[in-house]
Amino acid sequence: MNLYASLLRTGVPAAVGWLVAVALSHGLDLDATAVTGVLTPVATFSYYSVFRLAEEQLSPRFGWLLGYARPPKYENTALTLPRT
Repeated sequence: MNLYASLLRTGVPAAVGWLVAVALSHGLDLDATAVTGVLTPVATFSYYSVFRLAEEQLSPRFGWLLGYARPPKYENTALTLPRT
């Protein structure tokens, strides 16, 4: 389940960031390279940041806007180096 949650919580902001960047590019005189290289990562980071902070500070329900209602939990296993 953690893999599913982490993939959703990465993919949804990426898709929203791309859609926002494409929508913004229609109002701006930018070429496709500028949209892909600048606007998409900025929009993705902004979207994720806003709703991740809202999830932490306001209500866990905001997690649905990231694709899954709660962040993935990873087990804290101590890794040891093999001895030779």
